[in-house]
Amino acid sequence: MQNGYYQVTGAMVTQFHKLDVTSNNLANVNTQGFKRDDIVIGDFERLYKNKRDILELKNHTKEAAKFFNRTINRVPKVVENSIDFSMGSIRKTGNKLDFALSKRDTFYAVMTPNGVRLTQQSSFKLDNNGKIVTADGFALLPKDFLSTNKKDITIKQKGDLNISDDGTIYIGKNRVDTIFVGAVKNLKALKKEGDKFYTMPDLQNALNQVDGGGLMKQGYIQMSNINAVKEMTSLIETNRLVEMYQKVMTSHMDELNRDAITKLATTRA
Repeated sequence: MQNGYYQVTGAMVTQFHKLDVTSNNLANVNTQGFKRDDIVIGDFERLYKNKRDILELKNHTKEAAKFFNRTINRVPKVVENSIDFSMGSIRKTGNKLDFALSKRDTFYAVMTPNGVRLTQQSSFKLDNNGKIVTADGFALLPKDFLSTNKKDITIKQKGDLNISDDGTIYIGKNRVDTIFVGAVKNLKALKKEGDKFYTMPDLQNALNQVDGGGLMKQGYIQMSNINAVKEMTSLIETNRLVEMYQKVMTSHMDELNRDAITKLATTRA
């Protein structure tokens, strides 16, 4: 009797999750290098069947599956949080310590208190010790950090700072260091830490160094890849779905149940 109620409840929960994701996307529309989040929705029965046959007690599990609760066989469920790694727009700033990545799916590496993390933010600064750091104070890592113990890029000389498109840093005509630019084979394995950083299991071994020219543009920043109009449209549509599901739930609880109780309570004298 409550089949529809269970399904609508599950659908409503997924839409609440989507509201959170869409709201966060809109909040970060002007965050440098922010990548759009999304969710993948599946149904409970398909997920259950996909997992059922790989359990250790196969026969017992299949036998028990005969008694599977059919009332929740199509309840929607969030099965995956995904990240859209498409490039954001490139904006000119003229700042010498702004350098935007030019190639899709490439990252800078920074040293955080939790270890190495990847980022696509493109605005940096010099700290009091001359290290190139993010706005959060995390050191930008050099090209050879994977093979050495170097944990920062330090600018000791004074002069005109220029960065070539392969990441080589110069003060005047003197080469100082080269910025690490990397990629990972499996982007789906990357998980967000906050709004700017990414990590994955065994990150340093999964990193591949990217060489060559055309890696970055000095004096530019990469903005988020959020389309504010599309996100606002999605937010409105999701809100309407939530309202619709609320009405369906009310219909089930208040009208159908009341009608069922009334009929069950009616007996002939």
